[in-house]
Amino acid sequence: MLTPDQARDRAADVVARATRAGADAADAVFAADASTEVSVRLGKLEDVGRSESGDLGLRVFVGRRSASVSSSDLSDQAVDALVERAVAMAREAPEDKWAGLAPAERLMHGAPPQLDLDDGGAIAPADLRAMAEEAEDAARAVAGVTNSEGGGASASRSVWALATSTGFAGGYATTGYSLSASVLAGEGGAMERDYAFHSARHRRMLEKPADIGRRAGERAVARLNPGRVASGSMPVVFDPRVGSSLIGHLIGAIGGQAITRKTSFLLDALGTRIFPEGITIRDDPHRPHGLRSRPFDGEGLPVSPVAIVEDGVLETWLLDSASARQLGLEPTGHAARGIGGGPGVSPSNLYLEPGAVPVDTLIEEVRDGLYLTEVIGQGVNLVTGDYSRGAAGFLIRDGAIAGPVSEFTIAGNLRDMFANMTPANDLEFRYGTNVPTLRIDGMMVASG
Repeated sequence: MLTPDQARDRAADVVARATRAGADAADAVFAADASTEVSVRLGKLEDVGRSESGDLGLRVFVGRRSASVSSSDLSDQAVDALVERAVAMAREAPEDKWAGLAPAERLMHGAPPQLDLDDGGAIAPADLRAMAEEAEDAARAVAGVTNSEGGGASASRSVWALATSTGFAGGYATTGYSLSASVLAGEGGAMERDYAFHSARHRRMLEKPADIGRRAGERAVARLNPGRVASGSMPVVFDPRVGSSLIGHLIGAIGGQAITRKTSFLLDALGTRIFPEGITIRDDPHRPHGLRSRPFDGEGLPVSPVAIVEDGVLETWLLDSASARQLGLEPTGHAARGIGGGPGVSPSNLYLEPGAVPVDTLIEEVRDGLYLTEVIGQGVNLVTGDYSRGAAGFLIRDGAIAGPVSEFTIAGNLRDMFANMTPANDLEFRYGTNVPTLRIDGMMVASG
């Protein structure tokens, strides 16, 4: 695989070819990935996979007209043809007065921050198999587990580079390791499934396979013999596994395209309180070995930690250059870029700061409510904020976790849900988006 410097130079070369071919401006992305995956089931090897890829994406501008093309054929002849095709397509494209590269004066220059995203290691398939087997064995050893969907382990290394005709060129590498187990408990039509997984940039930071497996088994057994929940309005406590999706809905509603198209339920919310006092949501692209850390954004702008919500108040939209121009604002360094098409927006390491209330206290304050461990379906309307999803979890009775329940729906409006949110003090950094346990009072619950 190419080094980050080699990938950067390759992207810069393609941009130079595009300007020579008649483009007024251009940017190019180069991405390469190599990964190995191993899965086992019932103690036997089920699959070993190895993939390697290298892809090039080019965006060119002729005036205010633009076109994007991509290819996995990186030969000189193929790249020249790609460039010619992109310029020809741009000349025929409709004009877009907001189109263009990021402002040159805003581009990142100098050495990028060192984020420790690549541990430089390699791992043999046999070692991955041993990790997957250990995780599955630990899950199957939990009393009550009756079957397995398998254990899996993977390792990957990626290189990503961006170059623009306005003078930016940069690249970086990341490694990634993951481990999972998924098992079933019970018999026949009464079987219940659950899982556990962990991902890390460095192998040494990956959770022990036995711990992951044991957690998967215990979760599956705890779900056995679910009951039904009575319909009504009640407090709902979100396990961190599912609570992070609530913050994902916030991000979907404050992205540049949603705001410029006026398709967000938070269209008038900038600078206003949308969460209770004390709630702060931060985005930290500089977190060392973070799962979504990055030294620059998808347009070559520098990135820095930012409070998206501060003390309950919405402080910023997430803007790429095109949406920023349309709104008369500045890009926020949240542009995200794939191989094909132009930039969108995405946060990096997003998290909701912990509150002051211990989890036990958060639950003890609930007389009748629910503790959610799973949400199902896509019933979220970001234009209106209406929220309705299937769910499973556990009853809360007189301040304590009671038996499992399933086949019910939770509903509300995200504005009301945000305004009635209380975070516990148990934040852990395990995923790309992290939240502590969250309680939302006054949600509507309907039994299935």
